Amino acid sequence: MKKVLGISAFYHDSAAALVIGGKIIAAAQEERFTRDKHTPDFPVQAVKYCLEEAGLELNDLDAIVFYDKPLLKFERLLQTYYSFSPKGLLSFLKAIPVWINEKMFLKKMIHEGLAEVGTYDKKQVNLLFPEHHLSHAASAFYPSSFSESAILTIDGVGEWCTASIGLGKGERIELLREMEFPHSVGLLYSAFTYYLGFTVNSGEYKLMGLAPYGNEHADQTKEFITKIKSELVDIKQDGSIWLNQKYFSYATGLRMVYDHKWKELFGVARRNEDSELEQIHCNLAIAIQKVTEEIVIKMAKEAKRITNSDYLCMAGGVALNCVANGKLLEENIFKEIYIQAASGDAGGALGAALAVSHMYFEEERIIDYKYDQMNGTYLGPDYSEKEIQSMNKKTNANYRKYEDFKDLTAFVASKLADGNVVGWFQGRMEFGPRALGNRSILGDARNPEMQKKLNLKIKYREGFRPFAPSVLAEDAREYFDLKADSPYMLIVAPVKESRRMKLPNDYNDLPLWERLYQQRSDLQSITHLDFSARVQSVYSETNPRYHALIQEFKNQTAYGLVVNTSFNVRGEPIVCTPYDAFRCFMSTEMDYLVIGDFVYTKTEQIDWENKEKWMVKFKMD
Repeated sequence: MKKVLGISAFYHDSAAALVIGGKIIAAAQEERFTRDKHTPDFPVQAVKYCLEEAGLELNDLDAIVFYDKPLLKFERLLQTYYSFSPKGLLSFLKAIPVWINEKMFLKKMIHEGLAEVGTYDKKQVNLLFPEHHLSHAASAFYPSSFSESAILTIDGVGEWCTASIGLGKGERIELLREMEFPHSVGLLYSAFTYYLGFTVNSGEYKLMGLAPYGNEHADQTKEFITKIKSELVDIKQDGSIWLNQKYFSYATGLRMVYDHKWKELFGVARRNEDSELEQIHCNLAIAIQKVTEEIVIKMAKEAKRITNSDYLCMAGGVALNCVANGKLLEENIFKEIYIQAASGDAGGALGAALAVSHMYFEEERIIDYKYDQMNGTYLGPDYSEKEIQSMNKKTNANYRKYEDFKDLTAFVASKLADGNVVGWFQGRMEFGPRALGNRSILGDARNPEMQKKLNLKIKYREGFRPFAPSVLAEDAREYFDLKADSPYMLIVAPVKESRRMKLPNDYNDLPLWERLYQQRSDLQSITHLDFSARVQSVYSETNPRYHALIQEFKNQTAYGLVVNTSFNVRGEPIVCTPYDAFRCFMSTEMDYLVIGDFVYTKTEQIDWENKEKWMVKFKMD
């Protein structure tokens, strides 16, 4: 059985993943260990963790795999500057020295990073470089339950490729179609992320969350969609696009777009990060969301046409657009769709390792036709009772330890039902951008104040941001019109009509914040303005403790779902260790914390009102 370590680094979301004999053993993002969100640094700590999880050293590996081909990327950079010259001189002078001095010697940088992990024989361990979009494709196809499927990858840009259609069969993947830079769905969406005041490569999900505040049927929104499709992007029937570089500066500039040209086109200036959100911003957000959905659906139809497959696997950053995923499901193009939970660059580390395991070493695929191979994404570190007790001593924490898990779930469920917010820390940490019940903050979805409380008093983030429900998988269709299971919170589905409340006739004309706090359903805190929700279906087989907690909440309230948001504050990565969890708990207005079988009550902690003592400043994302 070949042992393969995958690595992504030097751009954003550095990560490491370990595959042995085609089986995923461990995977984690470097940010969780260093507490630097979206860090591009070489994933020293993540590599150490993966090796420790398997009891290996670097010399035990058969291959170390980097997730893309840096020399192809450098070729694209040079050719782009040449094609656009004399534009981009300032950017050229900034970027090229970095490439020449550092990234041209990427092998050396990888060896230097690995030297911080341990020593190894470079002649014995292969260092390999698959292409970026092959890594994405492999990350989705190989863990899936499909023996054969179409594969669609969409992101910003890899080396040259920005989107691809492939076909997976058994152990092989063939990429059949590619779209190339500078024409990119991911960069188009990121351009709007930038223009609406959010951070590129981290704020795209905020843009997606803002879109439902827009009025899809307003004349202004329709005009925006028309202008996007007539001036910015030409959408072909097969889903490929052509971007009008007259409006974009990402190819050679230091910004995403030419601000003055966009202001002239849309009649609104670029929004600053801290500026007030207005209806025009919301309408622009829903306009680009609708255009993105159209493109993704056309690409999926083309994938169906050229592969004739009944199944589709998806990866790449755009595959994290769960609203588009929900719309794609509604089209019924494929019998089933599988989306990689870690679809961004972090998942590229896993895909690179899987590609080499199956295509280079020809390891046989392990296919379970009921469950995928991602282990619920619970691929990160867990912590022993001894390590939790060590944290208790370090922090002088007051706690109660439950010997019977049923008693623990009964207590936590009752506190959630009473309107309390609970930090829930269990088992192995999730891999990917979503907290799925092991590093989560929980609340009562029925509580109409919960959305506001979580945003303003717990997460310290923008008040418009929506929250997701974790629902018992067997109960999901009682609450949502869900056309497929959604274990990784990657599908947005409508809240069932029977749970909705009648809105006032002037609802769409109300100010943004009045609409937000208007009662919309009996699941107010997870029902977005358009009656949608980003659903996580929870299975007893993959997360028995989380499932048991929600089941107990159902026993007490008759509702088999809770609010689930990631265990962190704005700008901070999701917590990794028990100490990370306790510090975050103490620095917010969270009411209770559960770590394993240990329960911490805020008002029982020493100096519990002094949140500033525990606060850490993170760069806002």
